[in-house]
Amino acid sequence: MNYEAVIGLEVHLHLKTKTKAFCGCPTEFGKEPNSQVCPVCLGFPGSLPVYNKIALDYALRVAVALNCKIQEYTKFDRKNYFYPDLPKNYQISQYDLPLSRDGFLDIIVEEKEKRIGITRVHIEEDAGKLIHEENRSLVDFNRAGIPLLEIVSNPEINSPQEAYEYLTCLKSLIEYLDVSDCDMEKGSLRCDANVSIRKKGEQKLGTKTELKNMNSFKAVKEALAYEIERQGELLVEEKQIIQETRLWDPDELKTVSMRTKEEAQDYRYFPEPDLAPFIIKQEKIEELKQSIPELPREKKLRFMKEHGLSEYDAKILVSSKSTAEFTEDFYKNYPEVDKKVIANWIIGPLASIASGLNCEIPEVKIPGGRQEFIGLIKAERQGRISNLVAKDVLNKAVTSGKKPSKIIQEENLFQISDTSSLEKIAEVVLKENEKSVADFKAGKLNALMFLVGQVMKKSQGKANPKVVQEILKRRLANAK
Repeated sequence: MNYEAVIGLEVHLHLKTKTKAFCGCPTEFGKEPNSQVCPVCLGFPGSLPVYNKIALDYALRVAVALNCKIQEYTKFDRKNYFYPDLPKNYQISQYDLPLSRDGFLDIIVEEKEKRIGITRVHIEEDAGKLIHEENRSLVDFNRAGIPLLEIVSNPEINSPQEAYEYLTCLKSLIEYLDVSDCDMEKGSLRCDANVSIRKKGEQKLGTKTELKNMNSFKAVKEALAYEIERQGELLVEEKQIIQETRLWDPDELKTVSMRTKEEAQDYRYFPEPDLAPFIIKQEKIEELKQSIPELPREKKLRFMKEHGLSEYDAKILVSSKSTAEFTEDFYKNYPEVDKKVIANWIIGPLASIASGLNCEIPEVKIPGGRQEFIGLIKAERQGRISNLVAKDVLNKAVTSGKKPSKIIQEENLFQISDTSSLEKIAEVVLKENEKSVADFKAGKLNALMFLVGQVMKKSQGKANPKVVQEILKRRLANAK
């Protein structure tokens, strides 16, 4: 297809303040419906909003970290629309004078760096939550008024994979700033996507659709891929693409029409009369810049320089703030262990277990703690147990609650390096696998690794693979 996609993303982010944006109601998730409300967030007549200073500081931290230009003069506006989850019938947001503009975020796609422009980062309040049942819809206003940050990218993303990388990098940066928990299941981070296609080489944008109801980065990627294909088929058939809002159906794996797209004038924006404009002085911005921690990009480069890690390994380790701190703690407390080896265990076996448990890597409970984990790594490096056994022991330890060292002792998993024992196993394997022996003699070197695997299997993973390989090579060389 001779078309290219043009994608812009709108990320909505809950700021993790203890109270709402314009009142003192708590923001704790999961409380009884409509228990965290007051006249201000419910829009009762005569109630007046006061903006949350912590929320403003958090918003500024994100804007600074995204290299945005902070506007000295900024104000709030009313975005007017009628919907059951909006108790005031308008949302306090920002329109023509947002908090910041013209930032950027660098991402890496297919080993190439690309800079994605940030149109604006502005502050607003969230709406309530609708709960649809079989014969009725209910509304919970606990979420109404929670401080929300909207981060709008330029339409400079050209593929679903680029969108996925942008979102992953953005989430990681926000976690490092410690201004949001970024929990998509709780609605703390939500993403809408605007997507259009055009002929390659053209500058004019095509008719866009807005995609909603995507509750994971994977869903964003899938929804964009489907929508790009759908629009492409319409153009091939010379049919019109309608500007509209479409919902992603995760069960059917397709987008469905929700409503025709609104324009800015439909919201009848006007300045919020109950909130004075803000003057953000340069001294405040400089103070915030000094408080910004080491961010993922800088940490990745430092990991590569200080710890000798590859870009791939460093990128995985720093993508999560907690994993980066977890790794550095190991490097600090166990300098005698090769740093590359520790990295391999963290992003390999440990990450696999964490994925299965649906938790962060540092949250994996290893009986005996980090000392036992390092002890397991050392046992494998010193040849006392095989790599295969070490990985199996780690899984068993997490599942059973037994310390890795105890499992090794109880099951007698120490690696067999005794040549006389391994010679006997190798002899049996060679007799049972005559075809692989013939393949090796015919020049198929992969046959050797198959035979090594068979010896490892018969020894229940306890054989020393280096010794096994030497024995098999000698026997095969001497065989008639």
